[in-house]
Amino acid sequence: MSTLSVPLTPALELEINKLVKSGFASNKAAVVRRAIERLAEEEAVNAVLRAEQEVAEGKILRGDIRKLLKQLS
Repeated sequence: MSTLSVPLTPALELEINKLVKSGFASNKAAVVRRAIERLAEEEAVNAVLRAEQEVAEGKILRGDIRKLLKQLS
C-alpha cells in the first residue's frame, strides 16, 4: 500500500474529522479511502448511464467493423 500526502483546506479536514466521529470510518485515512471508492463507483454508474443515453439517442454503430471503418474513412 502506498501513502499519498494531500493538502486539505480547514473545512475539508473538519468534515473528515466529523465523519470519523460519526462512525463513517475508523480513522481519517479510512474516510478518504471510502470517499475515493464511492467516487469510483459513481463514475462507473455515470459511464453506464451515458452509454444508455447514447443508445437511446441512436449514437451507436452496429454492424461489421470493417464496413463501418470504410464508411468512416
